[in-house]
Amino acid sequence: MDMGFRVFWWNMLRPDIFKLLLLFSLVCCAAASVTYDHRAIVINGQRRILISGSIHYPRSTPEMWPDLIQKAKAGGLDVIQTYVFWNGHEPSPGNYYFEDRYDLVKFIKVVQQAGLYVHLRIGPYVCAEWNFGGFPVWLKYVPGIAFRTDNGPFKAAMQKFTEKIVSMMKAEKLFETQGGPIILSQIENEYGPVEWEIGAPGKAYTKWAAQMALGLDTGVPWVMCKQEDAPDPVIDTCNGFYCENFKPNNDNKPKMWTENWTGWYTEFGGAVPHRPAEDLAFSVVRFIQNGGSFVNYYMYHGGTNFGRTAGGFIATSYDYDAPIDEFGLPNDPKWGQVYVTRDATDYLWYMTDVQIDSNEGFLKNGQSPLLTIFSAGHALHVFINGQLSGTVYGGLDNPKLTFSDVVKLTAGVNKISLLSVAVGLPNVGLHFETWNAGVLGPVTLKGLNEGTRDLSKQKWSYKIGLKGESSSLHTVSGSTSVDWMKGSLLATKQPLKWYKTTFRAPEGNDPLALDMNSMGKGQIWINGQSIGRHWPGYKAHGGCGDCSYAGTYTDKKCRTNCGEASQRWYHVPRSWLNPSGNLLVVFEEWGGDPTGISLVKRTAASVCADIFEGQPTLKNWGMLTTGRVNRPKAHLWCPPGQKISQIKFASYGLPQGTCGSFREGSCHAHKSYDAPQRKCVGKQSCYVTVAPEVFGGDPCPGNMKKLSVEAICS
Repeated sequence: MDMGFRVFWWNMLRPDIFKLLLLFSLVCCAAASVTYDHRAIVINGQRRILISGSIHYPRSTPEMWPDLIQKAKAGGLDVIQTYVFWNGHEPSPGNYYFEDRYDLVKFIKVVQQAGLYVHLRIGPYVCAEWNFGGFPVWLKYVPGIAFRTDNGPFKAAMQKFTEKIVSMMKAEKLFETQGGPIILSQIENEYGPVEWEIGAPGKAYTKWAAQMALGLDTGVPWVMCKQEDAPDPVIDTCNGFYCENFKPNNDNKPKMWTENWTGWYTEFGGAVPHRPAEDLAFSVVRFIQNGGSFVNYYMYHGGTNFGRTAGGFIATSYDYDAPIDEFGLPNDPKWGQVYVTRDATDYLWYMTDVQIDSNEGFLKNGQSPLLTIFSAGHALHVFINGQLSGTVYGGLDNPKLTFSDVVKLTAGVNKISLLSVAVGLPNVGLHFETWNAGVLGPVTLKGLNEGTRDLSKQKWSYKIGLKGESSSLHTVSGSTSVDWMKGSLLATKQPLKWYKTTFRAPEGNDPLALDMNSMGKGQIWINGQSIGRHWPGYKAHGGCGDCSYAGTYTDKKCRTNCGEASQRWYHVPRSWLNPSGNLLVVFEEWGGDPTGISLVKRTAASVCADIFEGQPTLKNWGMLTTGRVNRPKAHLWCPPGQKISQIKFASYGLPQGTCGSFREGSCHAHKSYDAPQRKCVGKQSCYVTVAPEVFGGDPCPGNMKKLSVEAICS
């Protein structure tokens, strides 16, 4: 397979609006007290309005962390929030892993070096669209266990891991009271709805979890999100698109928003969600206006679900329409199968033989029998005598599936092979540890002389995984242990094929991505590292259309990519590459054209601002003593090493559209370009005050006007 490098530049389409309400902070190394009152978190006796953003350390590489955190700081964040991912840290009982992308201590110290605080969400249930909600799969097989309820085996395991994390943090002096950056901890996660469903055992579990956490003596407050009955002194907090009407369960607790969803996750087969930046910003204004003092953007950088870390049907990209995109650039604006595989592979073969007598009627009349298979998901490939007969797959909302189609059988023994494929384990739902995946049956063959034969009662054999997996074809050493076809012999559009190639790393520091649009479904590795699952063949369904920030936002609003791949581009961390000789291995389930794979650069080619003249600013919350109102400013900044070379669009008045597709509206100031050109061209960053006098007067008195600007960076 020859992979050509086609360099591709993408426009970054988000207005520079995240500076709204953002405050800078300095975290020093001296020990400090952290408490709270009814107004705010109190650090060293001072109430703080804190602006936070979520960055999950395993969803990026250690080499990316400093830049991501510096960008977050430059965006005005005071706090970095992260979950702790149990299944990554304890892959087998008692065996811990805190290296590479799972080096939690290193991540927190990088945050500290940047002068920011940390909100550590230990959970250890995290949801987070993460495989099995962050629980290690071995936990499912502890005798007598039931997840997230008043269950002894579960509570013992949960307490042991929580104590492990807290002890590590204390040993490294990472709590604020020790001179570290951690000012908040979280136990459990969005448990309120589960507690409501299960009743008394849930309430007992909530009380136990809070008492257990408080007994660890971290010296900083604990929170429980979406937990209206969080026991004192644990703070109950809000998660959602809007939280201005939220009130904590005690008047002595501050009003905190632990997840302000900046967008939504992408599912395979779903359109790509977007949340208008204006809606996000106004939601924060309303929250602060109603007494809120802690806001966390979930996510601030979503990153990548590398390897098999994504939850059920969740795409490899966890971009989340966040302020910093998957690549680190500013984003201007399924049990049965699990029981056998133990989550070591996505793949499980079911195989049986079917005897067909030579006197079967269908052999003479040509009416082939109907094979029906019921499966709990997530995808299924059906092979008859070694030939692919059909493929079916479910979706996030309904992973269960049914294969029902006529099959070509011959007289004698026919081999039926079913390849069941999991696409991540469930990460949320009541007792999701009991949910099933894989072929459950029945499996029937209809149209025989006997009528319908129940193949479920036959003898079946099972095989875990793929031969290529067991041979480690994705590694450098494993890939050399077999012979590969080359050049014109390359098989395209054929299922269950492995492909490999080598390539040089492109020059420069721009983030990289693989364009996998020519492929169907499978997995990708580079130099033995798993990029994740690819599924461009699953086209996005749902409604897409014009996006407006007017009205209430939901995850079904402002979606794009309908009819296209839910995810086409797959992040390749530069730290995984060598200057030359990089090994790319692709396993393709459906059949694709590997010659269409390309490695592309991603760079911010343009930046935008989209600001109303009445946009509230911090200073306007209290009139200055002079009575002067502070005017909002449109900020533009290019990535490091680039400057603004051109103002592509500018309009003060009633401009329409979004970044990349702005257009003049019914009202436009003719001097709209003057100030942006004068103040911004040739600079790495700039701002323009949004006021009529800056643009030669008011083009439409009585209307709420705004300034929309798009600038080219080079």
